[in-house]
Amino acid sequence: MFLTGKQIGEVFLKAKKNRFGIIASNVVFDTQIRAIVQGYAAVNSDGLLQMSSGACKYAAGASQDIKAGAQLISAIAKTFAAQFKNSGIGLHIDHATPNYFDFIVYCIEQNLVTSVMIDASAEALAENIRVTREVVEIAHKHGIIVEGEIGHIKGTEDEIVSETELYTRPEEALEFVQKTNVDLFAASVGTNHGVSKGENIVLRLDLIKEIDDLLISHKVERGLVLHGASGLTDQQQMTAIANGVVKINKDTHYQMDMAAAIQDYWEKEKYAIVCPPDVDPAAYIPNKSKFDPRKWLAKGEERMQNTVMGFCKVTGSANNSILS
Repeated sequence: MFLTGKQIGEVFLKAKKNRFGIIASNVVFDTQIRAIVQGYAAVNSDGLLQMSSGACKYAAGASQDIKAGAQLISAIAKTFAAQFKNSGIGLHIDHATPNYFDFIVYCIEQNLVTSVMIDASAEALAENIRVTREVVEIAHKHGIIVEGEIGHIKGTEDEIVSETELYTRPEEALEFVQKTNVDLFAASVGTNHGVSKGENIVLRLDLIKEIDDLLISHKVERGLVLHGASGLTDQQQMTAIANGVVKINKDTHYQMDMAAAIQDYWEKEKYAIVCPPDVDPAAYIPNKSKFDPRKWLAKGEERMQNTVMGFCKVTGSANNSILS
């Protein structure tokens, strides 16, 4: 079921109260949406699909019309999610920088999304607060929840690139939440965007707890968000959730899933489309039963679905849908 913004807010409130994490999965096209939504539903978990500005441009094709792309992704997500009554799905704008302010407003006003992230973390704190607060005021009028961020996460995520990491300061996190009234707060604690392995990064999970405790003590408790989480170990994710995280972002892992599964398929079936060296090209006939895209794309979908099911079990969101 495709949820409303208010219901997505309830999803995160339940996650925070019961200390489990919601998996937020970046998507670009229908193959990913099918796999990931089916994965959430298979384990009775709520989940969040995420679309970046780059994903929306890609979805629009040669025109690169970001609004058309957002409409397409939203329509696919809503239509497909409607089949499942035991699992709630939302759609989120991921890492929209201030230059995409008008795009954020468009998606809110056109009811394309349930939540948005305004990422003004590259700006000075005062400007970050000003821009984020403006988005919050617009979004809340339409029942849409907002995520904001302080700090820099190293690596590349679509159009967001940072060569360095900057850990979030708890006192600045408190000021940011108090002045913006964001619903979700993303802290930079050492995770990386892109390919990484959790055991090889300096992860400040204690910083998450420090921020969470500070917000709670000042009566502005919020769900915290962990970006760049594809390479983290199960234990790292479980500790982050225990320390206050309710939303865990995944993107790179799904890309690797699809690439690896399809590569495995074609390594076994390459002669379905390529003439074997011992066969006369004039006599060779490609095998449509093997090169039909539905055959090999399904391998990627199956791999992604199994992955998200595993994620939900690790983070505790399995069998915890608000629709249960």
